[in-house]
Amino acid sequence: MSTKKVMENPESRFSALLAAAVRLPGARIDREAYLRKALSRHCSEAEIRRAIEESPAAAGIPAEILDRAAGESINYETAKASALSAAAGIPGVLALPATIPADMAQYFGHMLRIAQKLAYLYSWPDLFADDTDLDDATKSVLTLFIGVMFGTQSANNAVGKVATMMSKEVAKKLPQKALTKGVVYPIVKKVAGYLGAEMTKQTFAKSVSKAIPVVGAVVSGGLTFATYRPMAKRLKKHLSGLELAKPAPCVVVGEVIDVHDSPIPAPGRAGLHDRA
Repeated sequence: MSTKKVMENPESRFSALLAAAVRLPGARIDREAYLRKALSRHCSEAEIRRAIEESPAAAGIPAEILDRAAGESINYETAKASALSAAAGIPGVLALPATIPADMAQYFGHMLRIAQKLAYLYSWPDLFADDTDLDDATKSVLTLFIGVMFGTQSANNAVGKVATMMSKEVAKKLPQKALTKGVVYPIVKKVAGYLGAEMTKQTFAKSVSKAIPVVGAVVSGGLTFATYRPMAKRLKKHLSGLELAKPAPCVVVGEVIDVHDSPIPAPGRAGLHDRA
């Protein structure tokens, strides 16, 4: 397919942006390191270990703790994305050809970061476990996550279907067939096309906001803050409500808490302190 046709095709345009964003430094989140850091102030070592080896739901971690950790991550990524967007706006109109594509990739890179963090908190498997290039299943599920962030109902439904498949099969990997050529794949293509069209609108909006130096930086940073945070919260709300995220039932016996068949010492729950 020629470069011109790629640019004219919204689906291909979005796929190219997603591939570029994934390659940015820091765009991929190390699941184990992130869960350990996010849960360290709220959970026991036994809970954290089980959350990493299986999932936060399997570890029986309460929803309020996961929601608190999710909120902290959203605040952190929002501040970081807004600061970088403002910095990209400083050069002014003469630098537009360079800053606009980079800023869009940067913005989507931060969307990927928060999407991964929220997914791992709410018991989705490692999306880059093999540290390889972006495979089709991971590409599809990230497309759906971003679709949820943009408020597309079809993406909401598709993410729910994928989560149900994994919940029923107690799977530790994404359902490859469904995401690449099965029942979910047509929805992925539709969502990618929608996102490609929206991306063009956002590029225009950012072009206008950056045409005036300094003032453009403030407007651009504010635009990012105003859009990124609500979208991240939308994904959090959806993922936290899925069956996949529900904590496993615990049975207390004496001083031991059983989660399914594996005994874990009763945790000395840390306080829910604010994080930097």
